[in-house]
Amino acid sequence: MAKLAVTQPSGSNLNEKRTIGQKIKEFAVDFWRQRELQSMIIPGIIFMIIFCYIPIYGLTIAFKSYTVIDTLDSAPWVGMENFKIIMSDRYFWDAVINTLGISFLKLGIGFIIPIILAIMIYELSFTRMKKFVQTVSYLPHFLSWIVLGGMMINWFSTTGLFNQILLDLGIISKGQNILLDPGKYWWIATLSDIWKEAGWGTILYLAIMAKIDPTYYEAAKIDGASRLRQIWNITLPNMRSIISLNLILTVSGLLGSNLDQTLVLMNSQNREKAEVINSYVYRMGLTQGDFSYATAVGLGVSIVSVILLVTANKVTSKLNDNQSVL
Repeated sequence: MAKLAVTQPSGSNLNEKRTIGQKIKEFAVDFWRQRELQSMIIPGIIFMIIFCYIPIYGLTIAFKSYTVIDTLDSAPWVGMENFKIIMSDRYFWDAVINTLGISFLKLGIGFIIPIILAIMIYELSFTRMKKFVQTVSYLPHFLSWIVLGGMMINWFSTTGLFNQILLDLGIISKGQNILLDPGKYWWIATLSDIWKEAGWGTILYLAIMAKIDPTYYEAAKIDGASRLRQIWNITLPNMRSIISLNLILTVSGLLGSNLDQTLVLMNSQNREKAEVINSYVYRMGLTQGDFSYATAVGLGVSIVSVILLVTANKVTSKLNDNQSVL
């Protein structure tokens, strides 16, 4: 018995060493067999390590009192002090309310429109018309917010195109600069973002619809199903995975409203409704030099976004027979 007690651990260690050695050998064999593919992925991994993971060390300034004369190591630690200041900052919470208001409008309206537009494009039987609609709808995506913002500032000015149309229709009696009205900013931000991105958002939906087996539609026609019934019973179920994926990405980005759009359309008159978290972080960090505070805000937003991402993935997996799309 005594011999067994001594020999069993040594035999177990040998098996463990042999198992690890086998795993390393199998890894090396697999790596060599896939060397062409591995050579393509390795530069991407190196890029991510250098530009995505090493900079994470900079998040430590969220727990420090960092100034431009300090280094990351020499700045004094302040613990959770920056986060306590955030909790009592009224301007930060105003930015959170504006971010959520604009994001939920974009989610409620902007998420559905690309699906409807993609189905309408797919149902067009005239090929040239289909390509024309696709091209026209994609075009705003390629224009920067600087260009689109300049156009909107001109259109919404007192003597701009929008006011002239309303005056000609007799809807208003006097022109007003709409971008100076804080009460209208959320809708302007939402609708302009939909105008810019709705066409581009149809690409994935059109790609997945192109892969639907045409025999499904032919069988449905034989059964007497109307076009709307075919869309409901064939097209939409086949789009379910892409819709779920886009919903997850949209929900996870609820706290990340478009910074470019905000910086272009925001002015001193509509700031109270236009300031979002990203523009607030930009203003506090780069224009006022409070790097620690801005980093703490950004870190908090990132953590909440990850929670939203996981939650949205859990919810959508329930709609896809417990299969996650991530």
